[in-house]
Amino acid sequence: MSARRPVTVPLRVEPGSDLPPPERSAVLEAVQACGNLPGPLLPVLHAIQDRLGWVPPRAVPLIAFELNLSRAEVHGVLSFYHYFRESKPGRHVVYLCRAEACQAVGAGALEAHAKRRLGVDFHGTTADGRYTLEPVYCLGNCACGPSVLIDKELHAGVTPARFDELVAE
Repeated sequence: MSARRPVTVPLRVEPGSDLPPPERSAVLEAVQACGNLPGPLLPVLHAIQDRLGWVPPRAVPLIAFELNLSRAEVHGVLSFYHYFRESKPGRHVVYLCRAEACQAVGAGALEAHAKRRLGVDFHGTTADGRYTLEPVYCLGNCACGPSVLIDKELHAGVTPARFDELVAE
């Protein structure tokens, strides 16, 4: 008669247990604040990004668990909406308006200048981690374009020279 080998059952890892405490806390606080809203996923994702500046991919299992959704549902929403960042942004986020009204008054040239000046394409972060460049499709400042939003400050009639001044500050 041979000895029976003990059966090992893998431990169930709690979703989000691998997250750093500030990220885990941001997710749980967002779920607590928005989880009872109808269709809570978008408000939860916005709250996380408002707090952290991005939605860490490692947070997807915890978000899904807390909202009783599949990981695929959460990932699908994150990847569909361009607003949500899945990588940590620079210390400052520069949003360049790409809407038609701004394009009509020079946003294309401003875009090319900004990419050269910062050395990144859209969704990129400068090597020093100072700026992330993002496209946005209307800042609601159509009569005063081209418009740029840096962090939460709106700038109107931005020329390449003015852009250089703004990012030098």
